[in-house]
Amino acid sequence: MKKNDILELSIIKYAFEGKGIAKIHRETNPPAEIKEENFVVFVQGAYPGDVVKAKIRKVKKNYAEAQLLEVLVASDKRIKPECKYFGVCGGCKQQDLDYKFQTEYKYLQVEEIFRKLGGLTDFTMELILQSDKKYFYRNKMEFSFADKRWLTNEEISSEIKIENDFALGLHIPGLYDKVLDINECLLQSEVSNGILNLTRDFFKSRNLSIYTTKTHSGYLRNLIVKQSSHTNDLMVNIVTSTSNKELIKEYSENLLNNFPTITTIVNNISAKKALIALGDYEEVVYGNGYIHDTIGNFKFRISANSFFQTNTLQAEKLYNTALEFAGLNQDEIVYDLYCGTGTISIFISKSAKQVYGFEVVDSSVHDANVNKEINGISNVEFYQADLYKTFLPVVEENKIPKPDVIIVDPPRSGMHTNTISDVITLSPRKIVYVSCNPTTQVRDINLFVKSGYKLVRVKPVDMFPQTHHVENVAELIKE
Repeated sequence: MKKNDILELSIIKYAFEGKGIAKIHRETNPPAEIKEENFVVFVQGAYPGDVVKAKIRKVKKNYAEAQLLEVLVASDKRIKPECKYFGVCGGCKQQDLDYKFQTEYKYLQVEEIFRKLGGLTDFTMELILQSDKKYFYRNKMEFSFADKRWLTNEEISSEIKIENDFALGLHIPGLYDKVLDINECLLQSEVSNGILNLTRDFFKSRNLSIYTTKTHSGYLRNLIVKQSSHTNDLMVNIVTSTSNKELIKEYSENLLNNFPTITTIVNNISAKKALIALGDYEEVVYGNGYIHDTIGNFKFRISANSFFQTNTLQAEKLYNTALEFAGLNQDEIVYDLYCGTGTISIFISKSAKQVYGFEVVDSSVHDANVNKEINGISNVEFYQADLYKTFLPVVEENKIPKPDVIIVDPPRSGMHTNTISDVITLSPRKIVYVSCNPTTQVRDINLFVKSGYKLVRVKPVDMFPQTHHVENVAELIKE
């Protein structure tokens, strides 16, 4: 077996991050370089039950990676995808898989990561929580401008000439400078699609430049639409490299004439060289510059650059799971690490004696304090702390009492070993670990296990239907 070989493969299993697994057995097809009894081939976009034709892209000692060329026999788990951009956009990689099996595979992937990769066996694996909404569940969509439009095979073969120097849509996977020009996304509301199309037409008609990292110049950068799930709030945030008040005022008037339900319009101005949709400062063009949404009985203010769980309805299930695992009885001191804008801290506040939130981003701490005031919460305190070095100095300086329970919700990269060491030093009787990446989660949990903690139970929560991503909550107790 070598690179570019084309094979016919039967897919027997599903791996994390949306890859089908095929096995080539020595007795039936014994390539000389294969050292193991069973050689695994990962095929992106293939599902158990498929028979596929695939092209080998990479060969290692025990496995190969292959590109799906053709589905010869389709699995009975496949369905027709709803989106016309499916297979090109890369955002919804499981849209052609029945939702029941999407969640089933996510459950099995989490279980395999914990039991096989993590080597953890003595714990309870609870059923995955499905999302009530399969589409139109996102409260935020981020679109990118680009001066290199990705042309689909249909567009290339079309006799109609298509301009490819202006696009507003989503990045093609693996290509930072090329954007698929789309006119609808099925993950957010229809009104956001209308805003997307008006924005494209408005700026394209004015022949404005688009920011590129090659020259670090250009005006247009991003369009971000944020929409509340429980209120009528709707924000449009246009990200540009410089301020142009007259132009943005005209754009704002166009938006409001066509979409009067918009409650605020913001222009973020960014001189950053990287392709990041985050402004150095912002100009509020219309409204108050933020929206509100609720999780459970709590209300949260969401500014243009603040983080908020993108699936609001499912976030309540996630936080209820964390609260259940914490097992609070209104008498505990709780630490919330990587607390962001304070959503978990505030959500659990009525079940705890006192909650202390720690966050590395100073602006998030500010937003957390605003949310605390909005909800009239008196038993929560927020602190800016370096969770990549040590947060113990903040604990000691402010004479914060030691915790009974620590809840952590780190980024995809997981917890820093220094932070893990800090938690072990504080020795809480319980740790609740919320994660969007079970692989780094199990890596960190093993460090806690080696330091005297026991993994009790794990519960996946599907926050992102149509994708391979999954949130996971784990409960650990001190033995």
